[in-house]
Amino acid sequence: MSAADRVARVALSRLGEPGDPRVTSLVAELGAGEVYEYLRAERDPTGVATDVAARLRDLDPEADLARAAGLGIRFVCPGDPEWPERLGDLDRCGQLNGRGGAPLGLWLRGAGRLDELVERSVAVVGSRSATTYGAGVAAEIAAQVAGEGVAVVSGAAFGIDQAAHRGALAVRGPTLAVLACGADRAYPAAHRELIGYVADTGLVVSELPPGCAPTKIRFLSRNRIIAALSLGTVVVEAAVRSGALNTASWASLLHRPVMGVPGPVTSAPSEGVHELLRNRDAVLVTRGSQVLELVSPSGTFTQSWARAPERPADRLGETDRQVLDAVPVTQAASTGSVARTAGLAERTVTESLARLRAGGFVEGGDRGWRLGPAARSGTEAG
Repeated sequence: MSAADRVARVALSRLGEPGDPRVTSLVAELGAGEVYEYLRAERDPTGVATDVAARLRDLDPEADLARAAGLGIRFVCPGDPEWPERLGDLDRCGQLNGRGGAPLGLWLRGAGRLDELVERSVAVVGSRSATTYGAGVAAEIAAQVAGEGVAVVSGAAFGIDQAAHRGALAVRGPTLAVLACGADRAYPAAHRELIGYVADTGLVVSELPPGCAPTKIRFLSRNRIIAALSLGTVVVEAAVRSGALNTASWASLLHRPVMGVPGPVTSAPSEGVHELLRNRDAVLVTRGSQVLELVSPSGTFTQSWARAPERPADRLGETDRQVLDAVPVTQAASTGSVARTAGLAERTVTESLARLRAGGFVEGGDRGWRLGPAARSGTEAG
């Protein structure tokens, strides 16, 4: 790809909204350079130039690239060695909620290579208001999948997304966070550390240039990227109007497997998943091995992931790891609160916290507990 075409794609990623079919279809037909010139000359018949007139005045794609490089962010697009060819399927699967088409490019922050990570990848998505059951199952499935070297793709949101990333990180497996804002931003802000951990071992991915804020339409656009980067999508807890169902719909349009984890029949957060299962729009799964069977019947997921060096927290016992994962990053929590989050008896948690404090993993006491320096220094993802 020429330097001019790359600059045009950078400019278009700032000008239009992600997944705007008016832009993506024109680029697929005419090429990014010609579409960019059309918009600059306000000669396009689609009305995009009128919509983005204010953005046109301040456009500086070279400055965007320079700023991104200073933040450790790179831009990749079709033709680059790192570009996953399967993203092109988005140009052939139609539209959903007024969004569609392959991304013009992607902004990446992190240590991993996009093409290598998504060669074997599964999306794990679900409700932001996850129950303890849902978060536990999502983390377990993600850990089982990532433990086999399969990258876990999710959106870094509260609830199921968070649990999925943490599950993958807990086994030092690959994971990608696809954001609805610039790759330099943390959204939600409370997940700044979590997103940082993802970047340290995998990738943070966005269609938007650095500095861009999230909006509702950008979340819908982001969902198609999650589905397109993955060989299949697992939905763990989703209400009837959950955004996770939008991701599942994209996976269906792309003819990729959709999998659903059932919940209690009385659980509102699982109603959307149950509808998928009832309508046979998803296959029921309850553990990672079943997910791997569906996305890889021939067993091609047996390759080993190059794991990061062992961290001090990796030597903790199962109970201590469970308690550590329940301790908040910033605000202090009481022993009782940690016990409820961990799902363990308060006496067990009290004994575990004493051990964790001795090891520097937690700080506090009677006034509450928070992560200590050994957990905050990048040695523990939970």
